[in-house]
Amino acid sequence: MPFCMFMSCPICQVSAAAMDVIRRDIVQKAVDGMREENTPYVGALYAGLMLTKDGPKVLEFNCRFGDPEAQVILPLMKSDLYPTLCACVDGSLSNHTVEWYEGRHSAAVILASEGYPGSYPKGRKITGIQEAEQIDGVRVYQAGTALNDGSLVTSGGRVLAVSATAPTLAEAVKIAYQGVDLVRFDGAVYRKDIGATGISASA
Repeated sequence: MPFCMFMSCPICQVSAAAMDVIRRDIVQKAVDGMREENTPYVGALYAGLMLTKDGPKVLEFNCRFGDPEAQVILPLMKSDLYPTLCACVDGSLSNHTVEWYEGRHSAAVILASEGYPGSYPKGRKITGIQEAEQIDGVRVYQAGTALNDGSLVTSGGRVLAVSATAPTLAEAVKIAYQGVDLVRFDGAVYRKDIGATGISASA
């Protein structure tokens, strides 16, 4: 989603039944279809989905990790990502086990430049990243940034993602916003309702 300003994982609004449909009727069928057409694919296949009254529907498939989806999914991965990627390359993924942290949630808040997704200013000094990452569970991912005379400055629309992990979604969201409060650049904009629907669904 080009203008996505937040993300959380796991998605509490997706029922076990809906997840089964996604696995069986969307993801597995896509993989099976490529095999049947003799067009093997090696890499990250990211399915963009929408939940409707008629069930999950496909918006798009991307041959990449999603952004900011990766910033909330990968921190929940207990296994080392590198051996998993190597297993993809050498064809041994079926013999490779990927482990995930149990009882962990992740949330990310995007800090964007004012005016985004339209025109936006560049070159505004960014501070507070190191302070934010002193908070347990917080990690700041840079996207639209650049160095100018030794200072970190804005250079894009979506500038940073402040991600946090915690035992519950509510805690992860709270911690992520604590990190957001420490990061500064003129004209920074971000949503203040991150995870609200998911927190309600998990309550």
